[in-house]
Order: sequence, then structure tokens, then C-alpha cells
Amino acid sequence: MEFLFVALGGALGSMCRYAISLLSVKTSFPILTFITNIAGAILIGFIVGIVNNSEVSPNTVLFWKTGVCGGFTTFSTFSLETFLLFENKAYLLGMIYMFLSVICCLIGVFCGKKLSMLIR
Repeated sequence: MEFLFVALGGALGSMCRYAISLLSVKTSFPILTFITNIAGAILIGFIVGIVNNSEVSPNTVLFWKTGVCGGFTTFSTFSLETFLLFENKAYLLGMIYMFLSVICCLIGVFCGKKLSMLIR
């Protein structure tokens, strides 16, 4: 049964990620992946904050944390885009992308957890 919750959440997360990728943005900076990862970081922080402070079923946690967040976030795409920036000798842009992604996603997890405290 747990696999079903993960699969359903993963499908939802993947569809949301794909919807974001359809946005028409013209830039050499991989902004859509960047935004997706930050949104995923906020979401997982929020989920962890909710779970730590209430009675949430394990299947609900699997659906949101493992399924939705796992299907939505884009670490493999982030890694490929960073590699391609370096391969194309856009070293500064690659370093900026890596630095901002890690810092902003950590801040996103923190903000998501704090946001979850507001609704208890």
C-alpha cells in the first residue's frame, strides 16, 4: 500500500514539474529548474514541520514527502544543467547557479518549516 501512495504523489509531483517546464522563459540561466528546486525545498520543509507537530498518517507523509517532493524536485536536472554550463565554459554562471541553488534551497526548507508553524 505504501508504494501506491508514493506512486500517486510522484505522479502529481512530476506533472507539476512538467507544467513548470512548459513556461516560456528565455535565459541562459536555468531559472525554471532553480525555481522548482526552491519551491520543492519550501514544500518539504513545510511537510516536515507539519509532521513534527501533529498526527499525520505515515501514508500521507509518504505521499507528500517521498512522492510529491521526489517527483517534483529536480536534482538530476540541476546536475546536468550545471555540468553543461561548465562544459560550455560558462564557469561563473555555473558556480553562481550551484551556490544560489544550494543556499536558496536551504533557506527554502527553513522557510517551509517556519510557515508550517503558522498554521498550527
